[in-house]
Amino acid sequence: MRLVRQNDGKSAKRASFWRGSGGVRCGVAVLAAAVIVSGCAGGGAEEASERGSEERRGTEEPVHGQEGGQRLLDAPGARALDAYAGNLRRAHAARVAAAKRWGLAEVPLLAPAPPEEKPVLRTRKGFEVDRHEQDGLPPVFTTVPTRHKVVFLTIDDGAEKDPAFLRMTSELKIPYTAFLSDYLVKEDYGYFARMRDRGVVLNNHTLHHRHLPALSYAAQKHEICGMQDVIEKRYGKRPTLFRPPYGSYDRDTLRAAKACGVKAVPLWNEEVFVDRWDYREGDRELRPGDIVLSHFRGESDWNGSMPDMVRRFLNLATAEGYAVARLEDYL
Repeated sequence: MRLVRQNDGKSAKRASFWRGSGGVRCGVAVLAAAVIVSGCAGGGAEEASERGSEERRGTEEPVHGQEGGQRLLDAPGARALDAYAGNLRRAHAARVAAAKRWGLAEVPLLAPAPPEEKPVLRTRKGFEVDRHEQDGLPPVFTTVPTRHKVVFLTIDDGAEKDPAFLRMTSELKIPYTAFLSDYLVKEDYGYFARMRDRGVVLNNHTLHHRHLPALSYAAQKHEICGMQDVIEKRYGKRPTLFRPPYGSYDRDTLRAAKACGVKAVPLWNEEVFVDRWDYREGDRELRPGDIVLSHFRGESDWNGSMPDMVRRFLNLATAEGYAVARLEDYL
């Protein structure tokens, strides 16, 4: 059966009803759009609404040769909307179930679509080295410029290799970025291959996690380029991001990083542990685009596990209205 839209009299009222409520098929699509809007942070709701409007418009086709400006609702398109709405409902239900299973206070917010035009990255004031910009050294920053209410989770070194952490982040669909040191990763390269297969980008944290400013330029370059080689050999892609151990660097560090193919040096604005948060800023507030640091640690180092750390991170971020986005999507 095909539904006819008309622009005259009672038929117009019926058409208005179908446009407003969407009938059975479009009602499902409107519900789906509501699910998206309710679960997005920053610009995600606007994008979801626009996407839903475009898809509803795409179901209409003019019928030539009919009077009164009649338009037909295309049934295959309506079925596609049904399927789309069903997928959204199932995805949302899975997130709700995962949040409950992992003991979260609330369901994590969905991040908006990444920006098509990437923000311009500049070294944070006070983090420069001599002639930093003039020499084209990689920018050093703690926050990514964005209007979206998102934060980025980054995890360093690779000491703990907890399978529950992989399950938790996969089931909750929480993105994060790893910065790895070979002396720890080599105990189980396969663990981080599974991480990569889940879409996590593996980046450079040097071979041996040494305090780089104490080393010569040649030694620093060996630490950085050597880890570039390990990640490329083991995981198939040469990193573009580098984080110096302890957040310590000098001019030689950035020169060596640039020579090894590094494009940016993300540091952090907050650090999350199992039992607390530490803040760089005195007001102890999250900001849009903040980079959050944590470490691959377990109960032998912390009074808790990696899932405990993720739980603390998500509970605060969600309570303050922040979604977790993928750092590489903004760089």
